[in-house]
Amino acid sequence: MYPVSARFLQLIVEDHTPITEVVLFRTDGSVDRLDHEGGTVTVDRGSQCRRTCSVTVPDPALIPRTPTDKLAVYGARLRISRGVQYSDGTQELVPVGVFRLDEVSGDIDEGPVTLSGKSLECIVQDDKFTTPYRASGTAVGAITALIQRTLPDAIVTSTATDAAIGPRTWDVEGDPWAAVIELAAAIGATCYCTADGEFMVAELPDLATATPVWSIAAGEGGAYVQASRGMTSDKVFNGVLARGENTENNIAPVSSLVVDNDASSPTYWSGPFGHRPTFYSSSTLITTAACTAAATLLLRSAQAPNASADITSLPNPALEAGDVVRVVYPDGTKELHQVASFPIPLDIGGAFTVQTISAKEGS
Repeated sequence: MYPVSARFLQLIVEDHTPITEVVLFRTDGSVDRLDHEGGTVTVDRGSQCRRTCSVTVPDPALIPRTPTDKLAVYGARLRISRGVQYSDGTQELVPVGVFRLDEVSGDIDEGPVTLSGKSLECIVQDDKFTTPYRASGTAVGAITALIQRTLPDAIVTSTATDAAIGPRTWDVEGDPWAAVIELAAAIGATCYCTADGEFMVAELPDLATATPVWSIAAGEGGAYVQASRGMTSDKVFNGVLARGENTENNIAPVSSLVVDNDASSPTYWSGPFGHRPTFYSSSTLITTAACTAAATLLLRSAQAPNASADITSLPNPALEAGDVVRVVYPDGTKELHQVASFPIPLDIGGAFTVQTISAKEGS
């Protein structure tokens, strides 16, 4: 969760008027704050571009007619924030995304105008390789080099355990963001653009040990509105076979199968769930130990989608996909949920439904 004050978390579950800000960064270096009527920022850890936005502005004059017009979609960016205003007049704004402006459309006579954009992963993704690209060294180092190849000033932070990788070459027309995701997976992590426009390499938090970042509780003073709950075994795996073979360095094939050995787990490898392995292969894996490490961490997310919920609550713009939250239902039952996706409304009264990918009983 984006760092916010305790005062912020208290006020968002009380009666208050949210404040939102949309800032346009034009390619000539000028900056404008845009009047806007509403919109949504969608956060989804299952998407290659983790954040997308749609913003409604009232002025039809903002529709560009030429590439040099104010909202031309040739490199402009949007920074969007949502927050609160306190009774003493001070404000606390939380960034909810930095976006490349991709589309501007609307009624040219009366408006309104809709601005659409994607978070900055899309800039790396679109910068396809025009010559073969070779990565080596460590996973995080190679990820940083790939991102900064396109965005030289990008800040890349890692909380994952780095590891050496075998050399890997991508062909002409290859997708650099797919390369980033492959390298992150080699250390059991993922990479994404954060709400403030930086890049993060991180493992999916372990639901069994993670500390909840927020409580969605029913009752007076709580954020809970309603919830639906489901269970599915679709796309749930209890084993990961990680494999590597690096012909560039003439390294023999290596592999490691890691399975759910917890006899109390519903996905226990030797239990009634049966054997349901998934597979990961990359030439960056050059030792059995590296395969084991990658498979161990990948298994955590492979097991995760065994429960799902749609939890409608009062909006919390500071949440991040992957966060662990505690849900307290009206009957007093408590569960820990891992956040998969949610919309952040830019208007008063917009829906805020958190979709989760896993759940467990929690205290």
